[in-house]
Amino acid sequence: MDSPGYIALTRQSGLMRELNSVALNIANISTTGYRREVPIFAEFVKDTGQPFDSLSMTNADVRNINQEQGPLTQTKGTFDFAIEGEGYFLLETPEGQMLSRAGSFTPNADGELVAPDGARLLDGAGAPVFVPADATSVSVAADGTLSVDGQPFAQLGVWAPNDPTDLGRRAGSRFMAENGVQAIEGGVILQGYLEGSNVDPISEISRMIEVQHAYEQAQKFIDKEDERIRAVIRTLGR
Repeated sequence: MDSPGYIALTRQSGLMRELNSVALNIANISTTGYRREVPIFAEFVKDTGQPFDSLSMTNADVRNINQEQGPLTQTKGTFDFAIEGEGYFLLETPEGQMLSRAGSFTPNADGELVAPDGARLLDGAGAPVFVPADATSVSVAADGTLSVDGQPFAQLGVWAPNDPTDLGRRAGSRFMAENGVQAIEGGVILQGYLEGSNVDPISEISRMIEVQHAYEQAQKFIDKEDERIRAVIRTLGR
């Protein structure tokens, strides 16, 4: 296959990655705290060694995580939390510390607040958040101060990656920051609320249709290019 065919194939490869991202977004429309992702297309240019001639191909290995606020739903749950503004909750998982906007927690047998799969919620200092078993009332202020029976008891943390572009999706609404995380100020914590997915289903479906059309156009180009090469070979072979 010559250069035009390879260029078209790189285009199709990028479009397939974009289609996979769209499918992932649509599948997580109802996932609490989910962040929409979009692949970033880049151009790879190589000098062919000939005057005024170069080879250009596309690449879509990098994905951007959309940080727009998702819709907030009131649940009135004592241990349901949502962050309004920037930042994430920090969770301790078997794979390491992870960031998440999903704020549905319950106390485990030891009184630690955990996610549905058992991942522990960490406070502003990176320690597990503990709630006494005999607590009669638990409230959380906008700055994350957790009070038990009217007395300050813990401080929920709001965290962010050290590098804003260093977010790798691990599962659903969780992310790993390879270069570490840091506690930040500014995010408002709401008790009795959960943040929904920030995926707009209408725009995602429209994007899916556009990507499918673009993929089909690239395929038509490859088919025509293949037919052109076959025609040249038949002509030269006579």
